[in-house]
Amino acid sequence: MEYPIRINKYLRDSDLASRREADKLVEDGLVFINGKRAENGMMVRDDDKVETRGARKEYQYLTYYKPRGLATQDLAGKKNVIDDWKDKGLYPVGRLDKESEGLLILTNDGRLAREILSENSKYEKEYIVTVKEPLRAGIPAIFKSGMRTEGLGKLLPARAEIIDRTTLRVILNEGKRHQIRIMLSELHYSVVSLKRVRIGKIKLGDLRPGQTRSIDSTSYFDKSPMHGCGRQAQYGSL
Repeated sequence: MEYPIRINKYLRDSDLASRREADKLVEDGLVFINGKRAENGMMVRDDDKVETRGARKEYQYLTYYKPRGLATQDLAGKKNVIDDWKDKGLYPVGRLDKESEGLLILTNDGRLAREILSENSKYEKEYIVTVKEPLRAGIPAIFKSGMRTEGLGKLLPARAEIIDRTTLRVILNEGKRHQIRIMLSELHYSVVSLKRVRIGKIKLGDLRPGQTRSIDSTSYFDKSPMHGCGRQAQYGSL
């Protein structure tokens, strides 16, 4: 962490809150710097003592099987994951396009998205893809080389395994919009179905479309987003 640093960025980089949540904590008068109530925009120096006070927020983490045909993002007048879950205070981490299905993580912890959407290999994403045309044996080598595409430019190396004549397992360390569909389209394949089955250690398992399962963050996240702390921070109940 480089000092001086804005208080909201300090709280975010300490894994205590998302930037938006940090702003709210400060606005609610729950953050103190050297014993004095903080205000948004204040800077934290290396030797400052930062404290938070207030009621602890109960974080939830769910594995969710997004059905095919359901959009992830909030689209006016159309059924979507965000609208389905916002009344419960839960939101999807990242997205799956409407015609794809499988694993989404739902949470009220805004800090988690930064971890999962990073290019860190501990949060690699695994997909099972079916195409219309027979797969060529050279596909895994093309993916491994870091494919260059017209639509997305140069991509990070990805792992691919041919399961059968038209089915492919793909593992990505990045998640650009429609990435797998674009990669396969530029190799002249038509995607019939695309299912995400894993994010890091979290697996879809035997869930059916629309079902959820609770996630124990201490078991699945190497660095639990609920318990991060900065070197100079002292946290009360949040």
